[in-house]
Amino acid sequence: MFLMFAFILGVGGGSFFDISQEVVLVIAIAAISLVAVFYRRGSKFLSFPVAFGAFLILAFSAGVLRFDVSESLIKVLTNFNDTDINLELWGYINDEPQRLIDKQRLILQVKEIRVPDYAVLTDEKVLITVNLYPEFQYGDFVSVEGKFQSPKNFDDFDYVNYLAKDGIFSLVYYPKIQKISESDFLNPQSIFEDIKISAFRQIFRIKKVFEESVERTVAEPNAALINGILLGSRENIPQDLKEAFNKTGTTHILAISGYNITIVGLYISFIFMFFIRRQAAFWFTVLGIVIFTILTGASASVIRAAIMGILVLLAYREGRFHNMANSIVFAGLVMIVLNPKVLRFDVGFQLSFLATLGLIYLAPFLSEKLKKMPELWTFKENFIATLSAQIMVLPVILYNFGSFSLVSLPANVLILPAVPITMFFGFLAGVSGLIWLRLGEAIGLIAWLFSEYEILIVRIFSVIL
Repeated sequence: MFLMFAFILGVGGGSFFDISQEVVLVIAIAAISLVAVFYRRGSKFLSFPVAFGAFLILAFSAGVLRFDVSESLIKVLTNFNDTDINLELWGYINDEPQRLIDKQRLILQVKEIRVPDYAVLTDEKVLITVNLYPEFQYGDFVSVEGKFQSPKNFDDFDYVNYLAKDGIFSLVYYPKIQKISESDFLNPQSIFEDIKISAFRQIFRIKKVFEESVERTVAEPNAALINGILLGSRENIPQDLKEAFNKTGTTHILAISGYNITIVGLYISFIFMFFIRRQAAFWFTVLGIVIFTILTGASASVIRAAIMGILVLLAYREGRFHNMANSIVFAGLVMIVLNPKVLRFDVGFQLSFLATLGLIYLAPFLSEKLKKMPELWTFKENFIATLSAQIMVLPVILYNFGSFSLVSLPANVLILPAVPITMFFGFLAGVSGLIWLRLGEAIGLIAWLFSEYEILIVRIFSVIL
């Protein structure tokens, strides 16, 4: 636990302060030398606390170096930002396209840069804005020709670091774009990339088929809300309803969070336990959580919840005690090792972990203080959980957004009990609609009823504001 904390603090230190790599290496080497030269069993020169302190210094140094390495990655395309040079890029769509009212946003994984006299192999990301049609899908191989721009910050939004955390440093607006064949590349994709692209394509196709089934079995805008709760899809939700969710501080219901994935994990585990042995059910449940994480776009909150959920399942499978504090720190460590920028620049990452820490540490304290409060079904539990999470995330919300919804607490308390039921019947409606439309519509009526209740609560509280 302490070593993980030391590494995370090192990444934080590296992101906020310009710490020389040479200084870090000298400190790390000194710490290693201290242990290697003097520490031995029963040594009078170096006690265990001092040795452990040396390892903490080493872990902190490793965190600083990890952030520095992520900062020093070669970015070829940035050399062409804000110039009049037209570049031709070859690559593939590396994420689900974001479709807005009149345009699409695509993340292009650039594999080749082509100019009149030469070609350069690379592996970078570019955010591209194109017309709404023709549509593109994840895994499409494309060539893009246009001029590059550097991201610019808005008055109240650090857009540069928001993109940088995902490795995006260049933008292209309305370029010449066309689909191409993978065989045209100078350097074919690796076997791993081919497997990843093929697998993700199938997963996203299943997602689209399921979303269309929900839309056939449940009336709008409730179908869009259910797809948002189940899969994080927010494209078809009316703008006025999105604004109502924003005003009431209930937007997290539309963006898949740990709460949603916990419910999904429980449902998957419950279903498999009926048909196969517990040991096999564990692996199918883990696979289901991983696929669900991919389906929902793998946001910080979902990845955190997925890692923690798998650790809970693993502890249960091995007959070991599960420690929530260890799990959340380990989940954070894994995410920070893979992408050090999320610690400072990903607000979703910060909100997700702070809210979870509130549930772990603050909720028991509030529960003790409010033990005389009547239960009233799940009212007390939801009230304490919501209050704990909102107290913890309040500083980050005020710092980043400058405001806080006063009706967020009552709105969440009233809505949260209906979310698991909406998810359950919304999922059943989508699956049943693929088999027999009439059955899907019958089940969808129940999902519509609970989602309509959620919409009603959100609209009422948004009017109060």
